Amino acid sequence: MIRGKNIELRAVEPTDVDLLYAWENDESLWHLSNTLTPFSRFDIEQYVLNAGQDIFAAKQLRLMIVISDKAIGSIDLFDFEPAHKRAGVGIMVVKNERNKGYASEALHVLVEYCFNVLHLHQLFCNISADNQASISLFSKEGFEIIGLKKEWLLIRNKWVDEYILQLINR
Repeated sequence: MIRGKNIELRAVEPTDVDLLYAWENDESLWHLSNTLTPFSRFDIEQYVLNAGQDIFAAKQLRLMIVISDKAIGSIDLFDFEPAHKRAGVGIMVVKNERNKGYASEALHVLVEYCFNVLHLHQLFCNISADNQASISLFSKEGFEIIGLKKEWLLIRNKWVDEYILQLINR
């Protein structure tokens, strides 16, 4: 478990299946992960059973964001490249727990873990240009916009630009 001041980041547990099933099947979030079809409960159970796999083997890591023993979101490392010492970051916090500083703290704790424990050189994320809350969240942690992909995402039949942000471990 990785502890912050108000939150904890912990491994995915079997008790998270119902929560992850609901989150992964929420169509309003599908554009964040390029999901096109619903996940079965079996798929989620299999994911949870394998979630404990080492990041060096799986090339990804999902941690649950927890306050007072209640999971309120997740933060992911993906496209982990140990040879190049980099990974992508994604974060999701349930609507009723947003704007309380939890995402900011979770991101800060994850960055510290990535740079001080995994010894990564850089982190990156991709954020749709219309997602000002996420752009602000990552910018406050020091991520910089390094590029713009024009009309990159098709969200609800509308083309949306996507930024790529990067944080280099200095």
